[in-house]
Amino acid sequence: MEKARQPPRTSRHLSVTEPSPWVRRFAALVPKGGTVLDVACGGGRHARHFLGLGYAVVAVDRDVGPVADLAAEPKAEVVRADLEGGDPWPFAGRTFAGVVVANYLHRPLFPLLLAAVETGGVLIYETFARGNERFARPRNPDHLLRGGELVDLVRGRLQVIAYEHGIVQRGPIPGVIQRICAVNDLDAGTRGDGEPEPHRVDPA
Repeated sequence: MEKARQPPRTSRHLSVTEPSPWVRRFAALVPKGGTVLDVACGGGRHARHFLGLGYAVVAVDRDVGPVADLAAEPKAEVVRADLEGGDPWPFAGRTFAGVVVANYLHRPLFPLLLAAVETGGVLIYETFARGNERFARPRNPDHLLRGGELVDLVRGRLQVIAYEHGIVQRGPIPGVIQRICAVNDLDAGTRGDGEPEPHRVDPA
C-alpha cells in the first residue's frame, strides 16, 4: 500500500511524522486482519504506519484536521471526539486488535482503553513520566505517569510483554518516558501452570 500523505507540520508533536520505535517494535504482535485504534492520534503517524502494514485503522482526536486526508482511505475511519471535554467515549461496545496511545495521558480513559482491547489484542502505550519536568513539557504532574503506573494499570488484565521507564535522549522529543506493550490473553493460555503463552519481545 502506498504510504498515506503526511499532514502539514504545525506544532512540535505534529512535526514528528515517524512512528515511535516502541510502536514499530511491537506492531507485529497486533493480530493480522484486525483494526487498530490510534487514540489522540495527532497527525496520524501511527494510524498511517498501521495502514501501511495492511491493518484497518480508527484515528480519534479532538482536532481531526491533520488526519482529514485519511478519510479517503478505504481502511481508515476518522473520528472527532473531545475525550477530555465531556464527549462520550465513541467506541462503546467496540473492541480492537490494537490500541495505541503515544504522548497522551488522560487517566479517566484507562478503563475504557483496557475494555477496548479485544481478546488476543495488544495495548501499546508510551508517554511522559515523572521527572520529565526537568527536560521539557509536560511538567504538570497530572500529565506525567507515576513509576510503574502502566504496569499497575494492566495487572491482572493483560500479559505484560515489555515495559520501560527512564530517560530517552535520542529522538525528536527526549525526556522521561514510560512505555508498555501488553496482550489480552491471560485467559487464553493452555499451559499446565496457568501462565499464558509468552510472546516474542522482538517481533518486528
